[in-house]
Amino acid sequence: MCGRFTLSRQEAEALAVELGVPVDSLPVQSLKEYRPRYNIAPTDQHWIVRMKYEDRELLPATWGLVNSWAKDKKRATSQINARAETIADRPAFRDAFQQRRCVVPADGFFEWTGPAGARQPLWYYRPDGGLLLFAGLYESWQPEPGQWERTFTIITTEANAIVREVHDRMPVILPEERINDWLFGQQENSEALRAMLVPAPDELLTVRRVSPRVNSAREDDPGVLEEVAVS
Repeated sequence: MCGRFTLSRQEAEALAVELGVPVDSLPVQSLKEYRPRYNIAPTDQHWIVRMKYEDRELLPATWGLVNSWAKDKKRATSQINARAETIADRPAFRDAFQQRRCVVPADGFFEWTGPAGARQPLWYYRPDGGLLLFAGLYESWQPEPGQWERTFTIITTEANAIVREVHDRMPVILPEERINDWLFGQQENSEALRAMLVPAPDELLTVRRVSPRVNSAREDDPGVLEEVAVS
């Protein structure tokens, strides 16, 4: 699964360039609200990339998918992830898989090891510091009549060798050269879309033990990513 992640890029404009999003398309309010994040948790607002006409668009969205027909957001925390094996069939994700695919930018994600009460967070990231482009789905729903809120989920698949040591699932990380295929792909080619939802190559990621402060979603500063020694 993916229950916490990071996006520590310092500026929205630089992130947009890295994502191939036209900088002049960024909403002014989004530029004001953007900040680096070191411990993104479910129900937090984050960012997604989708296609608008023929351009990529970077937009804010809340983590935890709420379906358009939902009367409330009670299921949001149970829909932070969607399993690659079932998204084409499950009613909660089926329509979004066909019509509302997105990319969730990150630069690392967390898993945990150790006994309950003494959980040790591990941070998985690229050795070159590059972005991790998670495959995602998004929806919009109405908390109040006429008020729309955009939400998203991160698709997970079987873990690769490096993550499998502590967990059997991991987020789907799309290679940059497949992003347009994922965002533009037609629903009649669902098998081709599902074929992208595979574990990342083992060599893409490295891992380090980081501060147990990550265990609290309130801790969100660069210090949480400091490496800690094996005790």
